[in-house]
Amino acid sequence: MLASSGSGLCGSYEDLQNGLVSEALVDFTGGVTMTINLAEAPDNLWDIIEQATYSRTLICCQTHVGEQVLENGLVDGHAYTLTGLRKVTCKYRPEYLVKLRNPWGKVEWKGDWSDSSRTWELLSPKEKILLLRKDDDGEFWMKLQDFKAHFTLLVICKLTPGLLSQEMGRKWTYTVREGRWEKGRTAGGRKKVQGGTFWKNPQFLLSVWRPEEGRRSLRPCNVLVSLLQKPRHRHRNRKPHLAIGFYLFWMSKTYDDQKRLPPAFFQRSAPLSQPKTFVMEKEVSQELWLDAGTYLIVPCTSEAHQESEFVLRIFSRKHIFYEIGSNSSVVFSKEIEEQNEGQNEFFTKLFQKYPEINAVQLQNILNHMTWSGLGSTQPLFSLEACQGILALLDLNASGTVSLQEFRDLWKQLMLYQEVFHKQDKNGSGYLNWAQLRAAMKEAGIVLSDDVCQLMLIRYGGPSLHMDFVSFVHLMLRAENMEEVFQNLTQDGKGIYLQKPEWLMLILYS
Repeated sequence: MLASSGSGLCGSYEDLQNGLVSEALVDFTGGVTMTINLAEAPDNLWDIIEQATYSRTLICCQTHVGEQVLENGLVDGHAYTLTGLRKVTCKYRPEYLVKLRNPWGKVEWKGDWSDSSRTWELLSPKEKILLLRKDDDGEFWMKLQDFKAHFTLLVICKLTPGLLSQEMGRKWTYTVREGRWEKGRTAGGRKKVQGGTFWKNPQFLLSVWRPEEGRRSLRPCNVLVSLLQKPRHRHRNRKPHLAIGFYLFWMSKTYDDQKRLPPAFFQRSAPLSQPKTFVMEKEVSQELWLDAGTYLIVPCTSEAHQESEFVLRIFSRKHIFYEIGSNSSVVFSKEIEEQNEGQNEFFTKLFQKYPEINAVQLQNILNHMTWSGLGSTQPLFSLEACQGILALLDLNASGTVSLQEFRDLWKQLMLYQEVFHKQDKNGSGYLNWAQLRAAMKEAGIVLSDDVCQLMLIRYGGPSLHMDFVSFVHLMLRAENMEEVFQNLTQDGKGIYLQKPEWLMLILYS
């Protein structure tokens, strides 16, 4: 069955004979790969492998080019799976061991720490019994130094983004966009020092938010960008991959999302991130730490006029991602950005008169604002709703919020109104169960069906539909509860609640 699936994916059985481990992992899992050149391995290689192993991610490796079984038992030009690792004490010093498996189920390493090696006698009897298995099953141990010397690439396939970061266990959102480089239209090639056609490449806007640390945190956001190129021929070995990469730019001004940015923008703007080298691989990916804001991503080939199709994937805690000039729905529209800018002056004047505002003043402000993102249905905030909002923002228990706290709240409200409007497709002003679940997921909160239903019962109306004001109250409370949950788990002692159980507490708070 696997061979049949592989031949269909690659074009023929003949095409299965060649290829990279990273490509196979991406094709069969849809994950994001991280490839490490072992000749230039980082100093913390052991830590990377350890974290990936304990996270139950897929780890493979590749030997040097060739087609023969070496005297040391390794096979040249062959892929192995890394199935375990162990730090042992050997002669009063640590020894770092990795466990590998030959997919043939036979033919094993014959050097130090192999099944027949004498180095096992250096361990305590207990450790030796625990680790050593003298079976010709293709699985064997070797020390990390030998692994780096005899293997060329280590490939880690992250099925869940963030497994190799400090954000392990947190919910990520995922967005995928397809595009193509067309000769004479969108195949602009790499960025040149002077002029060039780089600006013709497809352009994508990425807006990043930080939901997990709250509105008062300045910590950067973890974002994973993956660029995949599609095969240019039904048989993947007939045409080699193009050399590809992507550039990242900071967007400091408002933009017209119906038009691509002109050459002048790229002449005056330096990229925040760019390819060190363009690589001829199916996928290139990069993990970035970005401040909350709006960015431009430009995928390209190394040379202009090269044609191919591609897939661009973004993973983060909360983001909006779309192509400039496309007709897809977006959360940050030009209209909202301009509305935000126009109201900055209003906010400043307001807080000159009232340095701190209370619930009554907040109610007056929210009910007199223009909610253009909600269409014809304008929300009506009750005093009770504003008191609830204020309680979630008021850190010093003063009963008021400052200008900066209100600005942060307003940014959240802009996000919520666009998410709400996008799901309220019939313009009723209410969300049903399915729409609420989709809206919360897009805003960065993923719920099970049962919990979402209970949220609707708790915060929705008698007909089990939720209006915008209730949605705002729910989202602010959910994000604050999630922040508290994450803070409680950071001391390493843990808590005796599962996250779904913790979110259930929102119902009764």
